[in-house]
Amino acid sequence: MVQAYILIQTEVGKASAVAEVISRIPGVLQAEDVTGPYDVIVRAEAETVDELGRMVVAEVQRVDGITRTLTCPVVHI
Repeated sequence: MVQAYILIQTEVGKASAVAEVISRIPGVLQAEDVTGPYDVIVRAEAETVDELGRMVVAEVQRVDGITRTLTCPVVHI
């Protein structure tokens, strides 16, 4: 299982709506609106890195109101 944090910037005033929509995407463990340079932080998981990438590109980035994403895979060192 591959897990990642997805850091999301949204249009002004859209963070709460974006987090709500993303929280319903299969594979999303948690989606919360936050303050700081990013507006929403998501924790997601998938079977493979490729599947995680498809989730981000095909589902997360299609949510209305998102301007930028940064995917940070979790590593165990």
